[in-house]
Amino acid sequence: MNQQFLDELKAVTGEERLKEREPMSRHTTFRVGGEADVFVSPEYETLADVIRLCRQYEEPYYIIGNGSNLLVGDKGIRGVVIGMTRTAPRIEVSDNRVRAGAGMLLSTTAACAAEHGLSGMEFAAGIPGSVGGAVVMNAGAYGGEMKDIIEKVTVLDEEGRRAELTPRDLDFGYRRSGIAERRLLVTEAVFLLSHGEREAIRGEMHRLMQERTLKQPLEYPSAGSTFKRPPGFFAGKLIMDAGLRGYRVGGAQVSEKHCGFVINREDATADDVRRLMQEVAQKVEEMSGVRLEPEVKMIGEF
Repeated sequence: MNQQFLDELKAVTGEERLKEREPMSRHTTFRVGGEADVFVSPEYETLADVIRLCRQYEEPYYIIGNGSNLLVGDKGIRGVVIGMTRTAPRIEVSDNRVRAGAGMLLSTTAACAAEHGLSGMEFAAGIPGSVGGAVVMNAGAYGGEMKDIIEKVTVLDEEGRRAELTPRDLDFGYRRSGIAERRLLVTEAVFLLSHGEREAIRGEMHRLMQERTLKQPLEYPSAGSTFKRPPGFFAGKLIMDAGLRGYRVGGAQVSEKHCGFVINREDATADDVRRLMQEVAQKVEEMSGVRLEPEVKMIGEF
């Protein structure tokens, strides 16, 4: 990598916020993945400058939140990874609105809303991603989705220009939005919620967390639901009906507790996970005629 680029990038971010050859296993909930050439955790005020530098030197860059929906290849990532969890970790509450920086954990944001007696984010309490990542993928659970509670989102484009977008601008769909396709970077989101009873909101969040604990393999590293829900079906049931409960490739396994989850059971590699996902999709299609699409995003070199 160009040394002048690195020097300028360090000058922008500060040396303490830039790491070279950083293992991505430290930044994904799968706990797998090779090294990123450069990993930066910029301050909010320097985000635009980081992007401009990457474009000026034609260095590829990737934006990640909590890494809860990512599978990074074992050979790592060439270029710059911009980690958002230390960027704009701020949260403000005003009446029935919560403004949260992209780097805030979604669970922390939901807990803050509950503390202020605001309802609407209960479904998000157990989702392990960041606010920015959740907006990009329109994260959801238990009948709720991000698009249902977003009032507006602040983004940066590739030129470093800021803009405010409404849900109508964001082209939300099932576990997707138009943000990634447009190469936009989410910096914060405003959620429009409703006033409610604090204890009732906390009770509902607790109930949903108990349900997650009972039904999901939270004791193992994973990326949550591995496949999108096919129209008219449930991915986990299709996988179970194909006889794949507990199916393994290397250290990766279809969870015995919930077949919709691929878990890092025992020192899995990213290739183990990817091959398992491919074999599961193939076998399910052979058995049911339904093709499963990954919900997990794969980046880097495998």
